[in-house]
Amino acid sequence: GVPFPAYFALQVIYARRKYKISPPETTGHPEFERIFRAQANCSEYFPIFISLLWVAGIFFHQGGAAACGLLYLYTRFKYFQGYAAAAQGRLGPLYASARLLWLLVGLAVAGLLAHFLLSRSSVWMAALAWPLQLLGA
Repeated sequence: GVPFPAYFALQVIYARRKYKISPPETTGHPEFERIFRAQANCSEYFPIFISLLWVAGIFFHQGGAAACGLLYLYTRFKYFQGYAAAAQGRLGPLYASARLLWLLVGLAVAGLLAHFLLSRSSVWMAALAWPLQLLGA
């Protein structure tokens, strides 16, 4: 399949042809303008998404990060479709994708904290091991 950023860019190319809007123009038919903005918005957030996905996958959990990533890509696809149809159609998927980005932020931060604080600090490790020692584990 075509990666999402390429798919969105192709939709802009198709809309340019359909509505006869040559680059560098970014205004014209309202449907073209919505498709163009949807593509630009998705492109602006893609580096943030990829960075968070990478950090969460490495430092927290690959499966959890992958699940969030797939849901995020789905919500951005629905965002694109909704925005292309009508400006209001973008709102539900926009909020869902924002929540997923914040979830990835949380996973990334939790993973980084665990990696750099817990695994490196004997004080932290001793504090965590103490309850287990009391239980005789």
